[in-house]
Amino acid sequence: MMDAKALRVAVHSPSSTNRFVCHPCGSNNLINSAVENHQLPLRSPKPTKPLKTSSNWRETTQSIPANTSSANILHLMDNLCLPITTDMYTCLIKECTFQKDSAGALKLLNHIRKRVNIKPTLLFLNRLLLMHVSCGQLDTARQLFDEMPLRDFNSWAVMIVGYVDVADYQECITLFAEMMKRKKGHMLLVFPAWIIVCVLKACVCTMNMELGKQVHGLLFKLGSSRNISLTGSLINFYGKFRCLEDADFVFSQLKRHNTVVWTAKIVNNCREGHFHQVFNDFKEMGRKRIKKNSYTFSSVLKACGGVDDDGNCGRQVHANIVKIGLESDDYVQCGLVDMYGKCRLLRDAKRVFELIVDKKNIASWNAMLMGYIRNGRYVEATKFLYLMKASGIQIQESLINDLRIACSSSSDTLQNRMEQTVTMFP
Repeated sequence: MMDAKALRVAVHSPSSTNRFVCHPCGSNNLINSAVENHQLPLRSPKPTKPLKTSSNWRETTQSIPANTSSANILHLMDNLCLPITTDMYTCLIKECTFQKDSAGALKLLNHIRKRVNIKPTLLFLNRLLLMHVSCGQLDTARQLFDEMPLRDFNSWAVMIVGYVDVADYQECITLFAEMMKRKKGHMLLVFPAWIIVCVLKACVCTMNMELGKQVHGLLFKLGSSRNISLTGSLINFYGKFRCLEDADFVFSQLKRHNTVVWTAKIVNNCREGHFHQVFNDFKEMGRKRIKKNSYTFSSVLKACGGVDDDGNCGRQVHANIVKIGLESDDYVQCGLVDMYGKCRLLRDAKRVFELIVDKKNIASWNAMLMGYIRNGRYVEATKFLYLMKASGIQIQESLINDLRIACSSSSDTLQNRMEQTVTMFP
C-alpha cells in the first residue's frame, strides 16, 4: 500500500505524471486521506482573463475566411453569446456595402432592430442607407430614410443618387423638391456639386426645364453658378432643350474653361448641325492647349462626317488623334469608321475597322455595315452580314431592314440574293 510520501512523489514527478492513473479500487481513498492530512500542495486555479470583444475585433476578423458573410458572423456571435458593439456593426455594414451583399444587408438590419441597447447615431444611419442603396434595396432604404428622426445632406444625397442610379428620375425630383421645401434652399450651401449634376440630369430625362432653370437661378443667387464642375452640366442641360444662347451665356461667365466645358459646348453645336462652329471651338481648344478626350473627338468626328469636303477635315482630326495617342480608344475608333463611311472613304473605314482589337464592339460593326449601305455597296454589305453572324455579333433588325429597303431599288438579282440572306437572320 502506497504511503503519503510515495503518493506525493508520484503526483509531482514529471516522469510519472503521464503514467499515473486513478484506479477505482482504493486509489481515491489514498488521495482523500492525503488531502485531509495536508500532504498534497493544493493551488487555487489562476483566474482567466475575460474575453475582449471590441479591442480584439479586428484581430478576430482577420482570422475569419474571406468568403464568410456578415450573416455567418452574426450567427457565430449570437451562438457564443458575445455582445456586438456599434463598431462591430459598422465594420459589417462596410463589408456589406463593399460586397453588395443584399441578403446579408437585410439580416444585418433585422439584427440591429432587435438590439434595444443600440442607439444609432446619424452617421450610423447614413451608413445603413448607403448599404441598402449599394445593394439595390431602394425600398428598404426609403423606409429607413422616412423613419429617421434627423437627416443631414448626406441622407438626402444618398437617396437622390439612389433614384438616379435606377433611372427613377421623377422620384429624384420629388425628393429634391421636398428637401428644398424643408431646408428652404440653405442645404445647397453644403451640398456637393455632383448632387446638382444628378438633379439636372433628372430634369433633362423628365423634360422638366422649369425646375432646371430654378436650380440654375438658385445657384446664381448663392454664387455657385460659376462653379466649373457645375457649368458643364448646365451647358449640357440647356443644350438638350436646344437653348444654345443660354448655354453660351453660361460658358461665357467662366473665367477659365476645362475639357468638360469645351466638350459640352462642342456636343451642343454638333447636335444642332453647327459643324463650322464645332471646328472653330476645336481649334480654339488647341490654341489654348486644352486637353481633348475621347468624347471631344467623338463629337468632332460626327461634324467631320456632316461636312462635304471629301474627308479632308476628318483626316486632319485623325492625325491629331494619332498624335495624342487615342487611336485605340473604342469611342474614337467607332467615330473614325462612321466618319470615313459618311465621307465615302470605305477603304480608310475598313482599314480602321481591321485595326480594332476588340471585335466584340457592336457599334464599330454597325458603323462599318452602315458605311457599305450608305455608299450603295450592297454586295459587300451582304457579305459583311455573314461575317457578323460568324463572329457572333447580334445584328439589329433595323439594319437588316435598311439593307432590304436599299436592295429593293437595285437589280432583281441583288434583291433576290438579299431576300435569301434575310431568311438567315430572323
